[in-house]
Amino acid sequence: MKTEQSQPFVGIDVSKATLDLCVLPSGEQWSCQNSASGINSLVKRLAALKPALIVLEATGGLQMPVTAALAECQLPVAVVNPRQVRDFAKALGILAKTDAIDARVLARFAEAVRPEARPLRDAQALELEALMARRRQLVEMCTAEKNRLQTAPKPVQKDLKAHITWLEKRLADFNGDIGRLIKSSPLWREKDALLRSVPGVGPVLSTTLIGDLPELGALNRHEIAALVGLAPLNRDSGHFRGKRMIWGGRAEVRSVLFMATLSAVRCNPVIRPFYRHLKAAGKPFKVRMTACMRKLLVILNSMAKTNTHWRLQEDASG
Repeated sequence: MKTEQSQPFVGIDVSKATLDLCVLPSGEQWSCQNSASGINSLVKRLAALKPALIVLEATGGLQMPVTAALAECQLPVAVVNPRQVRDFAKALGILAKTDAIDARVLARFAEAVRPEARPLRDAQALELEALMARRRQLVEMCTAEKNRLQTAPKPVQKDLKAHITWLEKRLADFNGDIGRLIKSSPLWREKDALLRSVPGVGPVLSTTLIGDLPELGALNRHEIAALVGLAPLNRDSGHFRGKRMIWGGRAEVRSVLFMATLSAVRCNPVIRPFYRHLKAAGKPFKVRMTACMRKLLVILNSMAKTNTHWRLQEDASG
């Protein structure tokens, strides 16, 4: 039986047509077609190697078929952020970029960093993720068309208005589809009711947290804040003390959380006085909002962890 020290690490570079692989420490490299038959042969070959970890980059969905096939065979697979891998390559002094080089970098990343292998989300979760992604695209297109309408000459205003009307109808349809999908799952339905019991939290934030932040309730307050990108990072060197700033994380969750926090600072009995306290202390608007977003997220995370509704919390504290 192989120990973890003797088990190889595998990097897979995914493109539309091919899959390029590198195995460390042997250095073996090969490629195959990114097709059903190519993936089947790849999985059989990797299953025989019994790797400690297989790492792929998130490539706009192209990685999903091979990731699903690997997970189905109980092989340890992690899908990582491409920017993190590119920074790792730069740190190694690897500036060239080809499919074979990228596969080797991914294998070295797996060996050095060892990102956690997470179970693949089920079909229903992937469906919700796809619906939420498409909804964000519709919102962005609708906002762009409304901005164009403000300065558009009269000959094109009619066309812009018609397109905005169509986009708003499609957006309403997607909201309905997302709502029905949430209600079809008892677990999601219960979680949605729990999250929306918080003043300031509406259906958009609730569905975003369910679809794009499944870790909510499973991590501690520091981990969930860092995951979303709301943990202030130090910028110190020697005697220099820079401003703490947030960076990275899940921007799609953060943008929806920002809008919900704008509502919470007006109606939430915990967030509102906290915001006013920060304002009285002279904190800039962005600092106030970031702190309130983090506080709201931590509250939601705690409620999801303990399965406690907002009203029940208030009754218990009273």
